[in-house]
Amino acid sequence: MCASTLKTIAAAAFAAMAASSVANAADMAPRYTKAPPPIVEIWTWDKFYVGGNVGYSWGRSDTSGTFYNNTTGVQISPTQSGNINLDGFVIGGQVGKNWQFGNWVAGIELDGQWTDEKGGRGFTCATAPGACNGLTFGPGLNVAPTTSFNQHIEWFVTLRPRVGMLVTPSALLYVTGGLAVAGIKTDGVLSGFTAASAPTSVAWSNDQTRFGWVVGAGVEARLGGNWTGKLEGLYMDYGSFSGSPVLLTSAPPLRFDYTSKVTDVVLRAGLNYHFGGPVVAKY
Repeated sequence: MCASTLKTIAAAAFAAMAASSVANAADMAPRYTKAPPPIVEIWTWDKFYVGGNVGYSWGRSDTSGTFYNNTTGVQISPTQSGNINLDGFVIGGQVGKNWQFGNWVAGIELDGQWTDEKGGRGFTCATAPGACNGLTFGPGLNVAPTTSFNQHIEWFVTLRPRVGMLVTPSALLYVTGGLAVAGIKTDGVLSGFTAASAPTSVAWSNDQTRFGWVVGAGVEARLGGNWTGKLEGLYMDYGSFSGSPVLLTSAPPLRFDYTSKVTDVVLRAGLNYHFGGPVVAKY
């Protein structure tokens, strides 16, 4: 074998070894894979919810009262009027549904409350001698008939649409308004004297279910998980209503006519649980 042939074989072998080294080096290079997209949970208000609330209320009863001779129908005392404070605590619950449209949220809520809102005053049949009390002798002579007067907003229910704007994805400012219904109890004791100058009285009571309207505003924000907290103020107007208790055993027989217009201001804090999880998005 000649020298040129040996050189050719050696060169070919060297080239083959070099190519193999390059291929091995490429196989040993690090390999990179693309990371999976992150999963992000997005809070949405588009859910049903239930919750509870507690607060305080400043009720007002604008009440007027007048004494009449029940036999003749003649007014025997000037009309007396004034405001009665019906303040007290409220506690209750609510259910509702929201729909979200971008940064806007619309919904409807039904709530029911139990209250200790109550107050009262007294009315006196004060007029010319003989008109309120026809006695001419005895311990009842010239003693004016009276009635106690108490009112209690025992419960109320509201049904209200809500419309609000998101100030952040998890904080909502809203206004609300709709129907308000309340159970209002009015009672007292009407007292006077019989023709024989003996004390006489009658306990009277009037329960009314009043339909009215409500407006208000509030803020609600996510606290974590499916829980939100809210602070809400409401104004309610239940309109006017009246009653006419009588004391037939007095001299003269008495009738007390009253008319009350009841309004209410409520400030309450609430906690809601929203059904359904957040929306999951991949970016």
